[in-house]
Amino acid sequence: MTGAEGKSDSVTDPARLDPAQLDPAQLDVARLDPAQLDPAQLDPAELDAAGAEAELARLAQEIAAANRAYHQDDAPIISDAAYDALRQRNSAIEARFPALKRADSPNEKVGDAPAAGFGKVIHAAPMLSLENAFDEADVIDFAARVRKYLGLEPQATLALTAEPKIDGLSLSLRYEGGTLVQAATRGDGETGENVTDNARTIADIPQQLVGAPEILEVRGEVYMSHADFAALNARQSAAGGKTFANPRNAAAGSLRQLDAAVTRARPLRFFAYAWGVLSDPLSDTQSGSIARLNDLGFKTNPLTTLCRSTDELIAVYTAIAAQRATLGYDIDGVVYKVDSLDLQRRLGFRSTTPRWAIAHKFPAELAWTELLAIDIQVGRTGALSPVARLRPVTVGGVVVSNATLHNEDYIAGRNATGEPIRDGRDIRVGDWVEVYRAGDVIPKIRDVDPARRPAGAIPFVFPTLCPECGSQALRDAGDAVRRCTGGMVCPAQAVEKLKHFVSRAAFDIEGLGAKQIEMFFADPVLPIREPADIFTLAARDAAAIAKLENRDGFGEKSVKKLFQAIETKRIIQLDRLIFALGIRHVGESGSALLAAHYASWPAFEAAMTTAQVGEGAAWDALLAIDGIGPVVAASIVTTFHQPAERAAIDRLMAHLQVQDVAPRQIADTPVAGKTVVFTGTLERMTRAEAKARAEALGARVAGSVSAKTDLLIAGPGAGSKAKLAAELGVETIDEDAWLALIGSA
Repeated sequence: MTGAEGKSDSVTDPARLDPAQLDPAQLDVARLDPAQLDPAQLDPAELDAAGAEAELARLAQEIAAANRAYHQDDAPIISDAAYDALRQRNSAIEARFPALKRADSPNEKVGDAPAAGFGKVIHAAPMLSLENAFDEADVIDFAARVRKYLGLEPQATLALTAEPKIDGLSLSLRYEGGTLVQAATRGDGETGENVTDNARTIADIPQQLVGAPEILEVRGEVYMSHADFAALNARQSAAGGKTFANPRNAAAGSLRQLDAAVTRARPLRFFAYAWGVLSDPLSDTQSGSIARLNDLGFKTNPLTTLCRSTDELIAVYTAIAAQRATLGYDIDGVVYKVDSLDLQRRLGFRSTTPRWAIAHKFPAELAWTELLAIDIQVGRTGALSPVARLRPVTVGGVVVSNATLHNEDYIAGRNATGEPIRDGRDIRVGDWVEVYRAGDVIPKIRDVDPARRPAGAIPFVFPTLCPECGSQALRDAGDAVRRCTGGMVCPAQAVEKLKHFVSRAAFDIEGLGAKQIEMFFADPVLPIREPADIFTLAARDAAAIAKLENRDGFGEKSVKKLFQAIETKRIIQLDRLIFALGIRHVGESGSALLAAHYASWPAFEAAMTTAQVGEGAAWDALLAIDGIGPVVAASIVTTFHQPAERAAIDRLMAHLQVQDVAPRQIADTPVAGKTVVFTGTLERMTRAEAKARAEALGARVAGSVSAKTDLLIAGPGAGSKAKLAAELGVETIDEDAWLALIGSA
């Protein structure tokens, strides 16, 4: 087992902050990035593919920034609930649009890279995060999924532990022969910071153990009590030093001091709740292992309870929530874990979370405030996005002055299918609205109070012309979004496409961010109007009379550094290039799939040039890529066949060298590198277990049979897939033969 508890708070790009905000620690989005405010920011069930792609891109950026702020800087800006809701929304969108899952998906990452100043420690077993639950339905669903995965009947007893989720800093402690030899923070889950000297100063962490396994890695949370936090801040203030925003920040900052003497002076505490590498098991259950850790001298949480039903889990959650204010330390939820370690091993892990545990988080806060104005912004795909300008109000510890209004339907009081929401109440300037942050780092409006509506308030009329370029703004059938038809003529779209091109997951050019793109786009001497212009910037500057280094904000060194950064990006990975092109519906995940399939730019470019939407071998080959559907495929092919878009791509490619994708390393197993399909009823393991086992052995599991299928595993009830496999000559075996093949008979 590995410890798997952690979270981070998020931070908004400072370039988008409203200077009218108050305390910098409470800043929130003021001018929201239009790409972030794609009107498809409804419930995940109401998103279209374009909105999903834009949302996933924004979420990845916001969560990455959040992880850096929380894990590296120990300086979270927004509430835990807002961050957790970011992750929840990202997961929901990925579940609905699996083809759009990004290569930098937050669900594939834990924490952030270790900060400079400490030695690095590679965790022998990754320190993972937890899936989150936000209501009773999520908890019930979790238990049902566990039972389904294990093949248990719905009425079968499933023992789980419930324990408070401590709001602190995750720490791993390695003991050899009973002696503490190393302490490390979580870091990015794979590599943490060596804080051994600092950990030795914490009284709750034993230096020596009696009766412990020869190798024992204990995992838990470093925290600070409310009383100790108040006393520390009082001392800091009296000495003219830095005070801390909350106990979590204080604990994290204290543990990560380069001088252990400073840590020693800070009142840190530690709860043990998990373990990593073991030479001998502690017990055969979660609860027994925690009891063993307590016997060895570690502090474990006394509120940890063994439960045998979801009703008992909810009862413990309710009881702990009621005690929250009197515990004397911060918690942000309750963690449930399958008690049997044998079942935990069977359930295993996803990429960053265990299947056998979940964190039931406490709800986010709400607030009422006045809607002062509704502004319209234009995104990279031409989407017109309404933004609510609010009378500043604090929500979850953050001052909010802006919120997304999703789209024109949401303002009018209806959903994407025309059905009433908020009982059909529309939203008008002057209304008092309920703001929440549970679904996103960008605040949203939940409801409106008609009793407080001003007498002169009039319904909001959504524009039919683009506010940036005056072009028609049309709404296609089935699209929740009204879009500007101006294309590259629209300056807002052009600028946003360039911002996307230089974004972190694309070309990521140091010194050429959103602010610089806006400046160069409007520059009459050295304009950047399309991606190719970036790579001619140095040559154009050399020929210009007015040099870039003589302008405000630049100097000889900064210009040289910028040009050098641009030069390094002339060599680019194929997936990054495809993503950077900003093709509608093609996110990082789709770009990675395309790059892996075609392996080189010439092959990809030739295939897209040859392909025709809806017909031909090249089109069929594109659709055959698992995860690329007809909407995404049509968008790619159309882009390569539009003269202006294609010309811009060709001009860009004249400056680039694209790296081919290295062949995937194939594991040495009987099914490594093979494409397998499961059909019918599996009797000795669940479908989920079978898929996970196959993928762990290096196989690729597909959902349908094709000429590229190597093996079909057919159980009772196999139908059309078995028939097609026979027609195609695909080898077909039953479940027993499959288990024998992989050595599990």
